[in-house]
Order: sequence, then structure tokens, then C-alpha cells
Amino acid sequence: MAKKLYVGGLSYDTTEQTLKDTFSQAGTVESAIIITDKISGRSKGFGFVEMSSDEEAQKAIETLNGKELDGRNIIVNEARPQESRPRPGGFSQRGRGFGGGRRQNW
Repeated sequence: MAKKLYVGGLSYDTTEQTLKDTFSQAGTVESAIIITDKISGRSKGFGFVEMSSDEEAQKAIETLNGKELDGRNIIVNEARPQESRPRPGGFSQRGRGFGGGRRQNW
């Protein structure tokens, strides 16, 4: 069963291919993704690598955690499930626009 790993402390220059090549030293990489900002497209400095087995994932943690990649020391550990977060903004149907929803004829 594949195991997902969190990889933090990435350089903004690190590519998904570099991540895949680096982690392939520990075993078979199912996927590698770098999380990017939706607006700028720039890396957020972390990503996820999915290894094909628990043993390979453990080997990747042991051999790559704290190692240098593209000039930065990376953090590698088991990924945790994403926690649900409230959505920003919180718009409601009331009070949208000007004048409280009632049109004024001036």
C-alpha cells in the first residue's frame, strides 16, 4: 500500500522531477507534487511524495530527513490527514451591496 510523505523546507527552485529523482533513491515513487500558490504559481516550499510501500516510505524518512536538497535542509515525515478548516470570507445573503438590500430611488 502506498504511503504519503510530507516534504517541507523546499527551495523555491525545487521541481517535482527533482523531488521524484531524489526520493527514488529510497524506492519506487508513485507521485511527487509541490504545492503552489493559486495566484502567483510560486512554490509554497512544501510538497508530498507518495512511496509505493510502507518500508520504502520509512527508508525515505530515515535517509532524507534533514538532508540538503537544492541548498535547503528538507524535512521529511509521514503526512497527516488534512484538517477541515472554516472557509475564509463568510459571506451571508443579508447585507450584500449598498443600502441593506432595499433599493432607494433618489
